[in-house]
Amino acid sequence: MTDVLITGSGPTGLTLACDLALRGFAVRVIDRRTEPHHESRGKGLLPASLDVFQRLGVLDTLSTTGITSVVLRKYFDGEHINDTPTDGGLLIGQWQIEAALRDRLAALGVHVEYGSELAGISQDEAGVRAELADGTVIAARYLAGCDGGRSTTRKLLGIPFEGSGQEEPAMVIGDVRAPGLSRDVWHQWFTSEGGGILLCPMPGTDSFQLQASPERDERGESLPPSLESFQRIFDSHARVPGIRLTEATWISAWRVNVRMATRIREGRVFLAGDAAHVQPIAGGLGMNTGIQDAAALGRTLAAALAGPGGEEVLDAYEAERLPVAADVLADTAERYERVVEAVRTPGRGTEVGMSRSVPPAGA
Repeated sequence: MTDVLITGSGPTGLTLACDLALRGFAVRVIDRRTEPHHESRGKGLLPASLDVFQRLGVLDTLSTTGITSVVLRKYFDGEHINDTPTDGGLLIGQWQIEAALRDRLAALGVHVEYGSELAGISQDEAGVRAELADGTVIAARYLAGCDGGRSTTRKLLGIPFEGSGQEEPAMVIGDVRAPGLSRDVWHQWFTSEGGGILLCPMPGTDSFQLQASPERDERGESLPPSLESFQRIFDSHARVPGIRLTEATWISAWRVNVRMATRIREGRVFLAGDAAHVQPIAGGLGMNTGIQDAAALGRTLAAALAGPGGEEVLDAYEAERLPVAADVLADTAERYERVVEAVRTPGRGTEVGMSRSVPPAGA
């Protein structure tokens, strides 16, 4: 029987796995995917996450690739308006973060078990039995569901995921190359007609992360994202002749969702990261909140595994993190609305969502 079985090998699951393995506990990590992804996704680490990664021994690796400051270059109706320098964190692609964590975990003797899909959960006072889609059963003392917003773990537990969401995408996103475009700044183009496109140079690569308003048809309905659509959006908003977007290695769409689980512990099973809460992207708090979830859950499980593991010990995680999740949802929703309003004014951009405008609950 393993000490902790972790479902999901994103930043949350891998952070938790490294934390527990470093403490000397037996850990297994399963993922329904067949291999790691290579997508920029969440691309910014905040100081609190850097502190966690320093303790885990991966910060030096990440720092050799990521950059600590970036200039936001704002354009409006095709004209360069101003530049805004920002710092205080680390700009780096999510796939690079996961790769560094996987390498650290491998050095501790643990490897992600890809192609392993969770299908059933049962538990008693002695532990948890996780049944996989292929019929394999894994016994563990505890299970941590770190398997994303569509969490199978959460669904199998029957835990409600309450909140609101939009069916229509608010943004199309992807990773592209843009030969000839300066990689010294994060380009942010907006127009008086509404909408815009952002191209952020990803460190350690020759690609940009693209974020843009969806292209719409004659009926006003959003068109599915594609490289061809990205180019038309770029031509419409950036108005930079001669730049052709190429090699789209990631194409997706993002919808506004503000949801959280009504509870993040069910006996010996816990939820963390997007499995426990999803929120708007403003401020880059999603991945970072998941990393902090993992650090808190690591402390809770270590205390339970090293001691009697009573209810008071196990309840500590939910007592700490559920109020934080609720605050993050409210905060990021407010930040997102601020950004949507700000970009209508020349010279303003995503920087308005980088800090909160109201103190956290209880402060």
